[in-house]
Amino acid sequence: MSQSSTAVALRTFAQKLPTTITPAIKRLSVASLIGQGILIISGGVVRVTGSGLGCPTWPKCTAESLTNTPAMGIHGVIEFVNRTLTFGLAAIALVLLVLLWNLRHERKDLFWLAFGLLAVIPAQAIIGGITVLSGLNPYVVSLHFLVSAALVVVSMLMVNRTYGRTGISGPHDVPRAKPLIRQLSVIAAVASYLAVVLGTLVTGSGPHSGDATSPRMELDGYLVTRMHAVPVYVLVATALLLVILLWRNGKGDILRNASLILFVSVLFQGVIGYWQYFTGIPILLVVVHMFGASLMLSVATNMIDVALRRGKDQVQLK
Repeated sequence: MSQSSTAVALRTFAQKLPTTITPAIKRLSVASLIGQGILIISGGVVRVTGSGLGCPTWPKCTAESLTNTPAMGIHGVIEFVNRTLTFGLAAIALVLLVLLWNLRHERKDLFWLAFGLLAVIPAQAIIGGITVLSGLNPYVVSLHFLVSAALVVVSMLMVNRTYGRTGISGPHDVPRAKPLIRQLSVIAAVASYLAVVLGTLVTGSGPHSGDATSPRMELDGYLVTRMHAVPVYVLVATALLLVILLWRNGKGDILRNASLILFVSVLFQGVIGYWQYFTGIPILLVVVHMFGASLMLSVATNMIDVALRRGKDQVQLK
């Protein structure tokens, strides 16, 4: 095919792409958010089942095979499924980027969020490869998880904007959250993100390394656990205060609902965290805690987003 005919075909294809936010774009943004959360959970499953080296090399699963082999058993299956999820998420991000092509100027926010999702996922795959090749170095494992955490945050922002909850397409005929609510929302989000970051230190110094031969962080487990708990305490108090301040807004208020979801989520995550700590960190609770981490990243991001990027300041009449 000549260059001219290729250009014509591309222009024809571009003309068929959406010029508005379609249901397909909305559904794909939700799929990305759910998929990123599932990737975090599957990563937890890899770790607690000792499947981190189920595929002992990278980018192939073995030196000869791209996929796992029957001889590798369940550990190979678990690790390969985790790797495959990354390719699925990359495909979702690519389709989103293509569908948003005609909106790249009008909706730069969405286009660049989708671009970020697509650009970071290959980097995440490379970090995953380094994780395997380094024998599951706990610091590289932590970086691998934190990149996934960042992708959850980006996906949550994508969902809010495709559904017109915040940002450019959000409602501007509603009053913006009051300064105190905005400040508390920032504190809640920062505390959530910090708790997740410090949680990687707890994990890195804990018993579930992903493989019996893998090194652990030479850290005081009790100390890092206490450090991890501090932002959680701050988050519980902040979330409760947000609920109290926003309660009078009524059932349909998006800010009140966001604060309630945040408060319930942090209580759930806190209970699971203490439960696993006092019961010897059982495998099932670790996986549930990974789900809670993904949930916390989503709801904390939603809280700060609806507080800061929705509505407009009211004009004070003299």
